[in-house]
Amino acid sequence: MSLYGYAATAALFAAAGWIAAGAAAATGKTPRFPQLTIADLTDAQRPLGEAIMKISRVGIAGPYNPMLRSPVFGQRMFDLLAYLRWETSVPLRLNEFTILIIGRQWRSQVEWFAHEPLALKAGLSPQIIAELKANKRPSGMAADEAAVYDFVTELTTAHAVSDETFARTKALLGEQQVVDLTAVAGTYVTVAMLLAMAEENVPPGEAPPFKPGEP
Repeated sequence: MSLYGYAATAALFAAAGWIAAGAAAATGKTPRFPQLTIADLTDAQRPLGEAIMKISRVGIAGPYNPMLRSPVFGQRMFDLLAYLRWETSVPLRLNEFTILIIGRQWRSQVEWFAHEPLALKAGLSPQIIAELKANKRPSGMAADEAAVYDFVTELTTAHAVSDETFARTKALLGEQQVVDLTAVAGTYVTVAMLLAMAEENVPPGEAPPFKPGEP
């Protein structure tokens, strides 16, 4: 992962304002995971915390805050996300599309809030994003986008991939991208679960992407 990639991730966290105290203020609840500081870290947590601090302008807020509670997992997740975000074989447009698909399935406010602008920047059509957000199968998808949508949706909802969808996706993307695509989908299910469990929310003053009562 390049320093540029780390900086982009840090800037995203800064823009999102993912600090537990802010989320608590927005919801009126005590945070499930009070925000750690470097001074709070144990010897087991400190190496990861210091690695995060080197690349993050907001310190150890956001998803790092719950991850640090399990420092071995946190370090391995940190390394895995570095590969899946910046070194994966999957083109960035399709990678971000996959993350949005998972975010939509989970109605993950933070995941969608964070990755919608990244997907736009990567070249994913605003129409595709809008229709996905409305819980529709997007129209006007390119062949590789349609393959990714069908592959990820089948795998995460039916817990299987049909022979036709697998063959089509493999033909368009190749073996390595199929494996990396599966890994990014599964990893962002884990991220969505962490965010849901920790009750992370969008920054105070920002509208959550998914409104109550929407499908």
